This record gives sequence, C-alpha cells and structure tokens, in this order.
Amino acid sequence: MVLVLVLLPAQGPNQERCSARRRRQSPDSVEIAGQWFQSFSEAIHSQDASAVSSCLFSDGYWRDLLTLSWDIRTLHTASTIKTFLKTDNRLKNSGLRELKLEGEPVLVEAKPGPGFTWIQCFFEFETGVARGRGFFRLMRDNLDGSWKAKALYTGIEELKGHEEKLGKTRPNSVNYAHHTDQEEPVVLIVGVGQTGLSLGARLKQLNISTILIEQNDRVGDNWRKRYKSLVLHDPVWFDHLPYVPFPDHWPKFSPKDKLADWFEAYAIIMNLNIWMRSSIKSAAYDEASHTWAVTISRTGYADQVIKPKFVVLATGVSGEPNIPVFKDQSLFKGPVYHSSQYKSAEEFKDKKAVIIGCCNSGHDIAQDFYEHGADVTIVQRSSTYVISSTAVGILLGAVYEKGTPPTEDADIMNFSLPVDMYNDLHTYATEQVAELDRDVLEGLRKAGFKLNTGINGAGLMLTYLSKGGGYYIDVGASNLIAKKKIKIKQGHEISNFTQDSLVFDDGTELEADIVVLATGYQNMKTTAIRILGPEAERISEVWGLDSEGELNGIARSTGHPGIYTLGGNLAQARFLSKRLALRIKAQLEGLAPF
Repeated sequence: MVLVLVLLPAQGPNQERCSARRRRQSPDSVEIAGQWFQSFSEAIHSQDASAVSSCLFSDGYWRDLLTLSWDIRTLHTASTIKTFLKTDNRLKNSGLRELKLEGEPVLVEAKPGPGFTWIQCFFEFETGVARGRGFFRLMRDNLDGSWKAKALYTGIEELKGHEEKLGKTRPNSVNYAHHTDQEEPVVLIVGVGQTGLSLGARLKQLNISTILIEQNDRVGDNWRKRYKSLVLHDPVWFDHLPYVPFPDHWPKFSPKDKLADWFEAYAIIMNLNIWMRSSIKSAAYDEASHTWAVTISRTGYADQVIKPKFVVLATGVSGEPNIPVFKDQSLFKGPVYHSSQYKSAEEFKDKKAVIIGCCNSGHDIAQDFYEHGADVTIVQRSSTYVISSTAVGILLGAVYEKGTPPTEDADIMNFSLPVDMYNDLHTYATEQVAELDRDVLEGLRKAGFKLNTGINGAGLMLTYLSKGGGYYIDVGASNLIAKKKIKIKQGHEISNFTQDSLVFDDGTELEADIVVLATGYQNMKTTAIRILGPEAERISEVWGLDSEGELNGIARSTGHPGIYTLGGNLAQARFLSKRLALRIKAQLEGLAPF
C-alpha cells in the first residue's frame, strides 16, 4: 500500500475557539502548534465535546485506534466528532488525559505539489487503562488566518500494567521456555505469513499463550512455493516485521525465497509456538464461555482438541482462487491452471503461453514465460492501473527510507491520515507519478494496453484498499509489452476453447499451448468458511472500505466474537498486528467487551 503524506488546503468556517492565528508570513510552527495544543488539551481536560470538536475544521477528521472505543474508527466532520464524544459519555469514560507534545512541531510543505502545507507534531497521552500517541496536522484557514486540525490521530500503544518487556525492561534470563503440546492456547492463529508471524510476535510480548498452525512443511513455504520469479513489489524499508528489521544489506525488492528464509528465522528469533503440517479438522464455539473447541489434525500426531478464546485467520487478504470455467475448455490439449498453482515457465521454451488477467501476478508470470523463451500473450479484458516500482519507491521514501523517521513514527505518520482524504489528495499525486512514468505508459498505450488511473483517479492506494487488486507495480513487464515482446489481446471476452486455441467474442482465435488464469481470488470470507465451517458464515465480508473509509474486518470486529481476521502487506501486518494484539489483551483483562 502506498500512502503519500499530503493534505488539501484547509477550508471551513471561522471557528475562533481552539484556533491559532498565523501572525507572520512564515508561520512560527512551535508557537502555532503550542497555542492549538494548549486549547485542545484544555478542552479534553474539561471534557467539553463542543470545545474539542471546535479544534478541528468543520470538515476535519479524527482517526482513532482503540482510544475512544475498542475499534478502529475515522470520524468525519466536527459535528460527527462532537456527537460521538457525547454518546455514552465517551470523552469522560475514555479517561483521555495527560496530553503532552512529543518532539518539536514542524512546518511541512509536502510533496507532491504546491499548496499542500501544514504544521505537524506527535503528542503523548494517557487514558484510564492505556498510554498512547497522537499526531495532528494543522492547516491554515484561508478565511481568517487561523490554524486548526484538518486531521487528528489517536491510538493506544500499551496497556497499563501489561507493557511489553522491551529495552531496559527486557527479561534477564537467557533460558527461554520450551513449548509443549499440552500448552493450552488463548489464541489460535491460522497461517504463518507476514500477518500471522507479526501477530504471534505481538501476542508473545503481551504474555498471551498462542499457537500458530500452518499446513505447509516449513515457515515461509507460502512464499517458497510460489512462482520462481516472484519478488516483493514494495521496497524493503517499507516491509520490516515487528521488533526485527531487515538488515542494511537486504535487497531493495525481496526475492520470494529470501523472504521465506527470513520468515523462518523470524519465527525462531521470536520463539513462536508453531505447529507445521497442521490444519483445523473441526471447530465449534461456545457463546457462554467465549471458548472454541478446535480439533487440530497434525501430521505425525494424534488429533488434538484445543480450547482457545480467539481464532485469528491470517491466511492472506485473498480467499479461494477465482477459477472461471470456459466453454469447451475440456477440449484443450494443454494445461490450464490458476496462477496460484504456477511455479515456473522453464519447460515452455518456444511454446505459446496465454495469460488471462492483467494485474501483478499476470504480468509477473508473463515476464517469466518471456524470459524462458515462450511466445506470450496477455488477455486484458478491461483496464489496469500501472505504476513503476521506481515511483513507488519515491512515494514511500518520503517517510520510510533510510534517514527518515524511525519506522514506528513513520507508521503513525503514514496510517494517521483517513483514507477518505486520499480520494482527493492522491488524484494530484497520481498525475505527478504518471508524468514520471510517462514514457512507459505511452508505450503501453501504443501497444494496445488499456490503462486507468485507479478508483476515482486516485491511483494505487485506493484501488488496493478497495479491491485488493486491479493494478500492476511494474518490475519489468511493462517495457516488454511496450516493445511488443509480450503481446496484448485487449477488450474481448473468451467465447470458447478449441484443442489448441482460444476463440474470442470478436471471432478472432489465439493459438496456445498453455493457459494460466491470473483471475484473482474470492473474498477472504470464503477461506474462513472452508476452515471454520458454518461458524464463519457469521462474519462480514473481509477487505474493502466501509462508510468511514476503514477496512472491513481487518483487526476489527468481524461479526463473530471469537473470530478475527488479519491481512495485508508487510507494513499493514506490522502496524495492525499491534492494534489487534492490544484489543485481544484488553478483552482478556476485562477492559474491553467480547
């Protein structure tokens, strides 16, 4: 996911209370932020919801993670914020207090363009049960010169009395306890990809007994078993796992086997209790005790029943493979399989390969076929958003590259802005990125490739969050398409197969020896139902954005009190795993409801 930290110029009616006047041409960031923060703190201390809401623009945002409620929320407009704070007396009941500026406020003239200017600063706070960090972005009201918050973020970082044992509080002993098969877990995590490992590590630091299960033979096999040419499309500085960052010599874009080995090492370093070659045979949930009875089938062992409070599905954002069936497909002599089953094009030199689907996997697989000497055609049925990996690196480098803030700070800066704002902000950024990628995009157009600019013209990020796909981060295939080394069949549906070809609805025929279906995946809920059975039918759809711009079901309530889902890229795994771990700990300690 790519987030460019920009803001719209602030607009809204004059709200005198809790504003800071701009008194000179070059604003004094420390003075302005100090005045605003003092007014905001006083409003919080007095538990005056009206005064608090007046600290923001009328169309301002407050993104809150577990501070005002045990949920991830984005509140839009001052009136909505005021109502939310008053409802159930949330402002008082949260115990929000002890607000202190953290570091020095700075004036940011943000990329990508002129007019994107704000004053930003971190702050610390406490609640009755937690300590947290906040971040604000103040913008100048062009009507009266006052400064107010356009975007405000609060999120808890630790629960009082249940702090992580890190740094000076790390354990003295070098003898770590060995896990036993008799250990009764409080949490069962299904899947040991980036989200499962990240959450397992977080729960470990909170002293929550956890078992992770995985059907593969080794940690990292979910990456090892994918096609040989696969590399991460996000740069390494965006991808650190919790507690153990990648070393400085790590390649910018991680090869899949190297990443798999890192995951395996990480599981050992973090001393995680992982059962490999294991799967859920049956699962039943008791509402009264908030407890599961889960039967685990484990190769080499007798079936074992465990009774966790929570099952967390960390099986990936995608659900079951979306595998279309075409008319007369059975007549085709060559192999036809989904991209999830694809390994390598080594045996297809001089063969005709057709890839149906035009996003990341489709492009990567097409490039692999080309590099192994095959004649390759991609079938593009609609349009695709394309951005170069170079452009992604530039966008992310503003907050994540070496020499920028620590990853923990960068994450808050990154994730503190509400998604809704990007619908406007990224429109400009997408235009600038397209200019950077102009040559390759023009080459794609000339080759007959159909481009789009993402959902609402906002590029990569909204497309990713809304759909989980529909884009390509270019690591080489676009140039091959532009040079017509990879051919494109665009805008037509497949009518039927023959023994050695695909026939399209325009009457054209495309010869093929192999067909790969890069046709994506169903919703993650389908995997949940396959794993947990009827109990999982209660959960909501997973992924996509709700009315507040928050991800459906990810690290949040799913509709089932004993099921959580966690998915996303490595940065999301790192950031959201902490929030889910804190929520689970709060539930176990009686601080948050089940």
